[in-house]
Amino acid sequence: MRRRDRALNKLSGLLQNADYPPNSRLPPERALCAMLSLSRSALREGLEVLEAEGRIWRHVGQGTFVGSRPAPEPATLSLISARTSPSEVLETRLLVEPLLARLAALRATEAEIAQMQRLLEKSEAAHDAKTWELWDGRLHRAIAEAAHNGLLLSIFDAFNAMRSQARWSALRQAALTPERHAAYCAHHRAYVDAIAARDPNRAETVMRRHITAVREGLLGSAEAAE
Repeated sequence: MRRRDRALNKLSGLLQNADYPPNSRLPPERALCAMLSLSRSALREGLEVLEAEGRIWRHVGQGTFVGSRPAPEPATLSLISARTSPSEVLETRLLVEPLLARLAALRATEAEIAQMQRLLEKSEAAHDAKTWELWDGRLHRAIAEAAHNGLLLSIFDAFNAMRSQARWSALRQAALTPERHAAYCAHHRAYVDAIAARDPNRAETVMRRHITAVREGLLGSAEAAE
């Protein structure tokens, strides 16, 4: 058994322990190594996989926590939503997400790339707009995480959280025609392949093409509905 798989098995067992419920903090790495009889490098490989899978999350200076990263505070989201518009959010996405894709091509771990590929497959297999929304959002966030820039991730989370609001979800689902769905799937596969190939220029270019297409589709649907 490879050391990463051994570490994953031990860490997975630890997460099933009642002593570590969702949102609880795991012991420091030094203590985990002793508890699980793992080397520091093996432990970190296992933690990287768990983080990519959304089973743990890390906060610099505070530690490693069980479960998914908490969503932004509702009050903060409400304030942002009241001051912005779909056009502004899409304009921000067009500025930020191509850069995140570029950085992910340079910085993503192998575990993070494997997670992107799993999410890509899930999104391609989606049979309805609501399911597509779920996997599409997770894929884009996985790329944002793989950029390993905490400030950019916070900016991404601020506009990505808008997806959960009813008016945004309805707009996105109305804009998702079969033709656009096929095009978006092709974009997803192209930028994930570019990240996996460590090609930052292509990753950035394809992501910009994708967000531009999403922007045109959403704003065009919004204008048609008015």
